[in-house]
Amino acid sequence: MLTYSFSDIGSDSLYEYLYKCIKNDILDGVLTPGNRLPSKRSFAKHLNISIITIENAYAQLLAEGYIYSIPKKGYYIADISTSLTKSSLPFVTSPEPEQKEISYFADFTSSQTHPDTFPFSLWAKLIREVISNDSSALMKNSPSGGIFPLRQAIANHLKQFRGMSVFPEQIIVGAGTEYLYGLLIQLLGYEKIYAVEDPGYQKISAIYKSNHVQCYHIPMDQQGICIEQLKEVQADIIHISPSHHFPTGIITPISRRYELLGWASDSNSRYIIEDDYDCEFRFMGKPIPSLQSIDVMEKVIYMNTFTKTLASTIRISYMILPKHLMKQFYQTMGFYSCTVSNFEQYTLTRFLQDGHFERHINRMRNFYHRQRDLLLDCLKNSPLSSRITIKEEDAGLHFLLYVDTLFPDEVILKRAKVEGLRLSSLSQYYFKDCSPKEHTFVMNYSAIHPDHMKEAIDRLCKIF
Repeated sequence: MLTYSFSDIGSDSLYEYLYKCIKNDILDGVLTPGNRLPSKRSFAKHLNISIITIENAYAQLLAEGYIYSIPKKGYYIADISTSLTKSSLPFVTSPEPEQKEISYFADFTSSQTHPDTFPFSLWAKLIREVISNDSSALMKNSPSGGIFPLRQAIANHLKQFRGMSVFPEQIIVGAGTEYLYGLLIQLLGYEKIYAVEDPGYQKISAIYKSNHVQCYHIPMDQQGICIEQLKEVQADIIHISPSHHFPTGIITPISRRYELLGWASDSNSRYIIEDDYDCEFRFMGKPIPSLQSIDVMEKVIYMNTFTKTLASTIRISYMILPKHLMKQFYQTMGFYSCTVSNFEQYTLTRFLQDGHFERHINRMRNFYHRQRDLLLDCLKNSPLSSRITIKEEDAGLHFLLYVDTLFPDEVILKRAKVEGLRLSSLSQYYFKDCSPKEHTFVMNYSAIHPDHMKEAIDRLCKIF
């Protein structure tokens, strides 16, 4: 008769402990296939526990397939020799502990939002209002493109701020642009040839690579992506940021924009993905009109995000599809659920509708303007001032800093790390070795605390 001790069962119930004991004996080969288990009554009397405990343990073993029953005869050990047992499991080493994130005194690569600039109290107030007033709507499944009030609010904002006339139905809301890129690949086709800018934001090409689509890196000149190279690789889709290229800061002029639209209109399969990631933060003059606003052939897919304007941790982005692609999306991919929760969608809707977003943008633009001016002033008054050249400082949240030095970029980046600074060089953003810009650094100042700015530049000077 099987015997088990119940003196130390931990947090398990009696039946759970007995179930585990019998299961372990089966896995270890102590109980072999075909062996008959004791009857419930005799087993309960032997172990001095209730019959219900035995019944529950047997029922769990039966449900998982470790035993089987024969009516009026009893329970028997099942043959699990073809299944994985403890002895046949491969040896797996413990996973490496995650590397602790390095803390920098000043991170010139980060685009994170400074905590002091986010309207926490207002956001919390809007969330409470949404829960109180929109509780019924919160419990309804969102359409695949997002709730209509949010898309209507985004369309109104784009009309006022960007001069773009779009229907709310054309807007697809998603949790981050990375997710939307994946949807676009499914919509446009895995067989298409995609092209990205070189240099460029490396995550974009990584996303295309992870989706196993053919992707080419197209060099740029002073006016943007080179069209002749697009024609050479026979690209179908190009992914560009014409209003403020990352990382060079180049603004594509109107002549090149019409060339790009002409290239796209030469084939039904060609499209342009316009990434307008930081259009709100232009410090000189009016915002650059979007490529989508001059597209009359339905060739531009517009992408934007609230991660730059609100916070990098608010994963709400959207894309605007041409009308014919919008119809195709809902016909073939309308079964997808929107990946942004209703709570966030309705809160952002109120934030836009009540004018809070426009006021927030104005505050952030002033804040980042001061950040940029403080950084430029610190550089101007530093020992490096005679050896640096600054470019593209009037748009977006970064500029280029050229330093007249003989040190290779790799050495400078290592020295910066020792000094508690995190830098990125322009040469790091090139995919091809096409004379990358040595000694030019991408200076993103959005996450630098104003009180740290002077000390950060003093440390930068020590590097050189």
